[in-house]
Amino acid sequence: MSVSQLLDSHYSVRAFRKESVDDKLIQSIFTSAQQSPSNCNTQPWQTYVASGKTKDKLAQALVELIMSGAQPNPEFNWHVAYQGVHRERQFGSANALYSSMGIAREDKQARQMAMLRNWQFFDAPHVVFFAMEKYLDIMGSVDVGIYAQTVALLMADNNIDYCFQGALGMYPDPVKNILGIPDEVGILFGMSFGYADDSAAANNTRTVRENLESSVYFFN
Repeated sequence: MSVSQLLDSHYSVRAFRKESVDDKLIQSIFTSAQQSPSNCNTQPWQTYVASGKTKDKLAQALVELIMSGAQPNPEFNWHVAYQGVHRERQFGSANALYSSMGIAREDKQARQMAMLRNWQFFDAPHVVFFAMEKYLDIMGSVDVGIYAQTVALLMADNNIDYCFQGALGMYPDPVKNILGIPDEVGILFGMSFGYADDSAAANNTRTVRENLESSVYFFN
C-alpha cells in the first residue's frame, strides 16, 4: 500500500483487541523510525513504549488520579483555547465521535466516561509516550512531531492500528514515576497502538478534511 493510500484510509482507532503486536516487529518499527529527520540531526525524541503489566499499571494509576479530581499539569503548553474555524473543527470532531457512539450532547456523564478511555489507552495492548528534554521547546517539539508521524506510517505499513493522544501528556506524574523518566525530560503526547476492534462503535468515527485551497497557498 502506498503512503497516499495509507493516509486516505487513516482514522483514529479508539477501541482495540487484546492481541499484542509481536515484540520483534515493534523493535523493528522503532529502529526504522530512528531515520526520521530532525533539525541539525539533533534527534531529540525520548520514546517510552509500555506493554503488558507495565501498561496496565500505568492505566490504573492514571485513572485513579483523574477520578480523584486531580487537575491536568502538562509539562508543555496544552492550554491553547481554540478559536474561530479551529474551534468549529474541534466541535465537529467531538460530535463525530459521540454520534458514532450514540452519546447525546447533553449526556455529560457518558461523555466524561468516553474521555476517560484515553487514559485506559482504549484497551490497546501497547502505548508509547513521546518526550524530549524540556529546554528544547518549539524546535524539539517540531522534530518529535515529525518522528511520531514516521512511527505512525511505519505502523500503518505493518497493519498496526493506532491513536495519537494529546491527553497522554496532561497527567505526566504517574507516567514519569512508573517509567523512571527524569525531571529534565517532559512528555509531549502519546499514542496507543495494536489491532482495531472493528465491532466497536467508536471505530466508526470519521472526520472530514478541509479543501486544499483553505490550507495550502502556491506561488510561482
